[in-house]
Amino acid sequence: MLRHAAAWSWRLLLVAAVAYLLFKVAVALRLLVIPLIAALLLTALLQPLTAVLRRTGLPALAATWATLLATSAVLFGLGTLIANRVQADYPRLRTQVRRTIHEVQVYLAGPPFRLTGTRLDRLTGNLLNYLAQHKSLVAGTVLTGGRYFIEVLTGLILTIFITFFLLKDGEKIWSWLISGLRPAVRGRADQAGTAGWQALVSYIRGTTAVAAIHATLIGLALWLLGVPLLVPLVILVFIAAYIPLIGILVVGALAIMVTLATTGYVAALILLAVFLAENQLESHLLQPLVVGRIVRLHPLAIIVALAVGGIVAGIPGAIVAVPAAAVISYAWPYLRADPGPSAAEPAAADDGPQRSPEKVPP
Repeated sequence: MLRHAAAWSWRLLLVAAVAYLLFKVAVALRLLVIPLIAALLLTALLQPLTAVLRRTGLPALAATWATLLATSAVLFGLGTLIANRVQADYPRLRTQVRRTIHEVQVYLAGPPFRLTGTRLDRLTGNLLNYLAQHKSLVAGTVLTGGRYFIEVLTGLILTIFITFFLLKDGEKIWSWLISGLRPAVRGRADQAGTAGWQALVSYIRGTTAVAAIHATLIGLALWLLGVPLLVPLVILVFIAAYIPLIGILVVGALAIMVTLATTGYVAALILLAVFLAENQLESHLLQPLVVGRIVRLHPLAIIVALAVGGIVAGIPGAIVAVPAAAVISYAWPYLRADPGPSAAEPAAADDGPQRSPEKVPP
């Protein structure tokens, strides 16, 4: 027994060392790795549309361009809708913000703060003096933000570029990746890749359902509270649901600030309570049941994957943790199956998404 424990120990240590090295390499190449992961997720979202267009008779290039142009049109339409609603709601927003600022000034002028206009001007002057004295720190922060902006812009361009070729030549790229394997191993790898890809597509579908539920509930709360900029905020909530943890946090903070500035602190506190309830709903019900039901992962596996991904790699790790767990869960039975005819239908694969000849891994 001790011999077996020793054998497994060094194997686990070797696997941990390889995983650590791979993680360090991924961090060093993050400008390429993150766009590649983002492109895979975006391809999983758009590939069903491309497959439908190709089944109608369009060539691969035309179907890919049609998919990307349709996506661009949708994004442009959403951007135009947001701009129009902001412009339409701006007079009301300005009036309500002025009223709120006046109320805050009156409140601060009374006990216990007693901040009159003179004292507020003095505090503003102290803040300006602090910024002048720490000019180098502020400049460094601006430069850092500029560097991050360049990295984000570069990553966005790489993501679009990789997505285009994955949609157009995904099958060819996948065939080339497994072409160097032995025939028996190549067959298992092909089946494992197909099952993993179907799990990834199912995860994107489930996340879209969660995003729709979020947008509906938050939009209803904003409408009942009479908050302006309703349509832009609902669209932002829907998009933010694709980014676990940080997405809803950032958009929620923005919505609460708008609510505080326009309808007062009572409505802001109510909206904060709604967002907290939504966070609990997503963590304990929507993600485990909706996403978990579609990708057929146990709710505990969903929660553990999110926690491990967030601890290991922060927000990017939380984003890819659940889809990675789903892909591994459904690819593994094919990879570990014995070579031969029986490898095509491993028993554990019955729980996974059904294979479809039109949907193959990129």
